[in-house]
Amino acid sequence: MMQENPFDVLADSDAGKADTRMLTTESLLLDGPQLFARYAFMPNRLTYCGGDDHRALFDYCVAGVTDAGLRDLLRKFTGAMPYLRLIAECNAILDPFDTRVVEAYWLGNELLQGVEARALYDSLRARFGGQMRARDIDLVLGKAPAGAHPHHSFHVLEVCPRIGWPQALAFMDNCRISWGKVVVLDGSTLTVEVMPLVIAGHRLALGLPEHRAVIRKCDGNGFVSAAQPDEWVSMHWGWACQVLSLRQVANLERWTRYHLDIVNQTL
Repeated sequence: MMQENPFDVLADSDAGKADTRMLTTESLLLDGPQLFARYAFMPNRLTYCGGDDHRALFDYCVAGVTDAGLRDLLRKFTGAMPYLRLIAECNAILDPFDTRVVEAYWLGNELLQGVEARALYDSLRARFGGQMRARDIDLVLGKAPAGAHPHHSFHVLEVCPRIGWPQALAFMDNCRISWGKVVVLDGSTLTVEVMPLVIAGHRLALGLPEHRAVIRKCDGNGFVSAAQPDEWVSMHWGWACQVLSLRQVANLERWTRYHLDIVNQTL
């Protein structure tokens, strides 16, 4: 009997039900580098990733200017860039900063399904084979044929704990891209209703909605100035990154839950 190919991922998986509509006009208001920069700013300010000029990154976002200088700043994010290049290459897109590619990595969209398991496996092995213990790299590589995709949630939940990052629940909750409905506007902060990352039994899960304060302004400026109550925003390290469309909220939740299920297979 022929052995099943471990890289044949079921087409009817949960994430396969992700919204495959093209990007809306609203989401195209931000080009790829601008979108990337909004998610990269706060972890860069906290010195977790990227170069050493978070102020320049912030100023680019506030001004809404994209040029070679911004692209150079973003190339220093050596955790995210290989995923963007992989998504672009597998979908025959020349520019890894294409808006569709950037959105696929940070939020999730149909391009993730264009990355075959073998391509992700080979990329992970090339990047992390020398950084992880044998048991850890085998576990991470095994997630490619299990259905993983190059989404930020996969990197945070599966890769980061095995390359020296803290495994604390609060760290992972802050590092993942979360989403929440705006409840109250209060000067430089927002109160949002968000589902936290929790431990339920022996599994990672999204908990019941709770209110959480999120920073939306630094020195009087921010990226979600137009946000209003009942609208949705994305968050990274306690910073409000972007006002989301309902499509983007649905895709972010779907891909986050999808990768939580994959993580839980080996917890």
